[in-house]
Amino acid sequence: MPLKIPYYEMDIPRLVTALADWLACLLYLRFLPPRYGGVKRAALYGGALAVLALYLVATDGFDGWRFNVLYAVSVALMLLFMAAATRADRWQVGYFCTRAFILAGFAGALTWQMYVYFARYIAALQSLPALVLFIAAGFGIIFGLMWLLEDGGSTGSIQFDIRPRTTCIAAVMAAAIYILSSISYTQLNTPFSARGTMEIYTMRTVVYFGGVALLFAYQSQLRDLLTQREADALRNMLHIQYENYKIRQESIDLINQKYHDLKHQIAVLRAESGEKRNAVLDNMEQEIKAYEAQNDTGNKVLDTVLTGKSLTCRTKNIQLTCVADGTALDFMDVMDISNLFGNALDNAIESTDKITDPERRLIHLSVARQKGFAAIRIENCFDGELKFEKGLPVTTKKDVLYHGFGVKSIQNAAAKYGGTATITTREGWFELRVLIPLGQPQQE
Repeated sequence: MPLKIPYYEMDIPRLVTALADWLACLLYLRFLPPRYGGVKRAALYGGALAVLALYLVATDGFDGWRFNVLYAVSVALMLLFMAAATRADRWQVGYFCTRAFILAGFAGALTWQMYVYFARYIAALQSLPALVLFIAAGFGIIFGLMWLLEDGGSTGSIQFDIRPRTTCIAAVMAAAIYILSSISYTQLNTPFSARGTMEIYTMRTVVYFGGVALLFAYQSQLRDLLTQREADALRNMLHIQYENYKIRQESIDLINQKYHDLKHQIAVLRAESGEKRNAVLDNMEQEIKAYEAQNDTGNKVLDTVLTGKSLTCRTKNIQLTCVADGTALDFMDVMDISNLFGNALDNAIESTDKITDPERRLIHLSVARQKGFAAIRIENCFDGELKFEKGLPVTTKKDVLYHGFGVKSIQNAAAKYGGTATITTREGWFELRVLIPLGQPQQE
């Protein structure tokens, strides 16, 4: 027979609610860049748990609208805790606080419902130590599963676009879920109201579970949209680099024709007398030869890209040196070569242009055959320190959502031929290394 114990007919203890709220905040804080580390972070986390617990215990016993107002304040405390613990903007904090609120409600409702049910039949559970162990096990399972399900995002990394509209939609969903889950606690007689204790618990748990599933599906959709947007952006970047290549090719063809004509004019002028004139002509001829040698790698596509970027470097007073066996790239598609080297040199020029010391405004590029691979290395000087996330340097630009597209595009171009692209930094040098098996067929 079930044991009739009034204590187990009560609603979720406030300390259990506080613990659920706190754990849910911790779970979603891992998506956000932390504001503090070490002792400060531990102190903030511990203080937040204490504040939540003290507040919820102090406001216990209120019903009706007072309960809802006081509970809204506890949600505000969760929001303040997350805002204090991270450097993320308010919309990102608001979104993850909304998810934490619903997850905490589900964890508390399900764990307490299961405890009430089993405690009626199992006398060994009717003690404080058993209660603590049961709650710990229940929360461990629920939050552990959510940790695994949310593993699509890494620590400190938001893997989808969070805008004001995103947060507002999530907040409206959460408000509707909370209202529906709490309707049985009011005096209203509605088609959704339950009356028995276990019926009320079940209603609340099912609604919160639906809320967790709904918000999880919403987040999955956001990730899919971002993935599609990234793919579109990479395709656009590839197209832009290719179009730039074609424009540069047309311009360089015209320049080459002018140089060809100029060489004939020099030959005619040399037939005239005058040592000073000959010295000027010698200098002009040397410049022409230097231009021709600088862009003769054996691969016309690479020559075109290098010529265009060399002109850019010259206008920015950046020294670009190149030692390249362009024939090692003959197996690659024109678009892939222009995309890989265009993006790599664009990034190098952008970084080097920030350096004020003229002796450090340097970019080195090399292409060679090494043990069956086309080995590409691009180095440039840079100032400051770089942080890496998933192998990509963290951007200093305002548009953090789309940072690293140039590097991603390079990685995709290398992977298309079974190759790899890696980035390292050392003593003020930024180095991009690309290794591609020679003659490797393209991979779809």
